[in-house]
Amino acid sequence: MKRVVRVSKYRHVFGQALKNEQCYDDIRVSRVTWDSALCSVNPKFVAIVVEASGGGAFLVLPLHKVGRIDKSYPTVCGHTGPVLDIDWCPHNDQVIASASEDCTVMVWQIPENGLVSPMSDPVVILEGHSKRVGIISWHPTARNVLLSAGCDNQIIIWNVGTGEAMINLEDMHPDIIYSVCWNRNGSLICTTCKDKAVRVIDPRKGAVIAEKDKAHEGARPMRAIFLSNGNIMTTGFSRMSERQLALWNVQNMEEAMNVYEMDISNGVLLPFYDPDSNVVYLCGKGDSSIRYFEITDESPYVHYLSTFSSKEPQKGMGYMCKRGLDVNKCEIARFYKLQERKCEPIVMTVPRKSDLFQDDLYPDTAGPDPALEAEEWFVGKNGDPVLISLKNGYVPGKNREFKVVKKNILDAKVNKNSENSSPKSEAKLEEILKEIKSLKDLVSSQEKRIIQLEEQMSKIAI
Repeated sequence: MKRVVRVSKYRHVFGQALKNEQCYDDIRVSRVTWDSALCSVNPKFVAIVVEASGGGAFLVLPLHKVGRIDKSYPTVCGHTGPVLDIDWCPHNDQVIASASEDCTVMVWQIPENGLVSPMSDPVVILEGHSKRVGIISWHPTARNVLLSAGCDNQIIIWNVGTGEAMINLEDMHPDIIYSVCWNRNGSLICTTCKDKAVRVIDPRKGAVIAEKDKAHEGARPMRAIFLSNGNIMTTGFSRMSERQLALWNVQNMEEAMNVYEMDISNGVLLPFYDPDSNVVYLCGKGDSSIRYFEITDESPYVHYLSTFSSKEPQKGMGYMCKRGLDVNKCEIARFYKLQERKCEPIVMTVPRKSDLFQDDLYPDTAGPDPALEAEEWFVGKNGDPVLISLKNGYVPGKNREFKVVKKNILDAKVNKNSENSSPKSEAKLEEILKEIKSLKDLVSSQEKRIIQLEEQMSKIAI
């Protein structure tokens, strides 16, 4: 007997929008026409690009701060033009980058418990683009490496730790860049452009290693993402404006492995990919549905699973990383859907009868620790994501404070001279730190004494 129905543990995944009291209400979501997600989430915060007068701003809300958001709630508001894209750092849950029409990229350190007052001073401002910056993306495995793409058709890769532009890819794209995506270990990027080409680029060599012209015939924007096996998935439009999903082998991009046609609509499809389950979620801008597909190694490669539908159209979408999910409820994905005045969490669950940890649903996943430092990556090293187990639920560690070290030409000379005297200087530093600590203790004891004396004086005065 031939098996008619394909066996998959994700066949019965179902989506469910959370109740009204668990949504974020009364948010004026940005009206910018740029096709970005306008929302970014991590296990601590949800960030949403909002309407702002006289510049650009975005809200950063702790995940538990649900309900109606006060109009006077503080925002991150350092940009002089509308914010077009935001992205949380995968290695520090309190660091977020934002790109704007004012041609700059800014990196912010959010306080542990969220904002208590408006934040207008970024940790670092990255200036290098001559036109608006519409795309930013953190490196998946190297600390402090950030990519930005602007409407000046160039891609810049920054060392955020020093605030320097390290790689500039200028002459590869003849027109506006629609999307940029890193591969699993961050050694390659794939891009889509208004010239309808998909390019695979080695950024450190500054070379295009694979290219496909007219990956989709339609004129509307395309998107491309890397899958965990190194293949590329693109979303775009046919000549008849049908929305398509296509799969490509980087070794041979002459013909697509599969082209899946969906429907006729002009909403750009935003793809979100889970490398652990090989499930791709497609959220169309202006749609009110999320379609999901499973990608496998056997033909036809792309298998439609189901569609989650709701009434309200989506203006943007945030996608939670695996370590922010509730493994006890068999949750395999969570989206934060932006509506006109609201952000609504949508939970995707695989129904299971057992309360035990489902290790087939949760293989070890990428954790918050980087595999490399920025300097190692720029000199040519690669590192796969550092994996963690979700068996006991993810417990966040302490985030290091983000610091920017400005490079100084004198550093190299000073370091050479100080190499011999480093043990002495370390001992001296320890001595100074001890002295500071003892002074602090003295000040606090004197403060207590003063308070006691004041209390005694007030009793005498009475």
